[in-house]
Amino acid sequence: MQKTKKSIAKRFKITGSGKVLRRGAGKRHLLSAKSVKQKRNMGRDKSVCPGIAANVKKAMPFA
Repeated sequence: MQKTKKSIAKRFKITGSGKVLRRGAGKRHLLSAKSVKQKRNMGRDKSVCPGIAANVKKAMPFA
């Protein structure tokens, strides 16, 4: 039986249409040096490139 990779399940989300989303990096610390626009865009989910998305979907068979 294939199991879900829990480390990947916590980091990625698969939408209803099958796209894989990830969180933006760089929102933890040293935020005073970053612009408001940069911080706002880091808060949004970003799509994953197709090559990595295939690996993520393989590791999450039930998502």
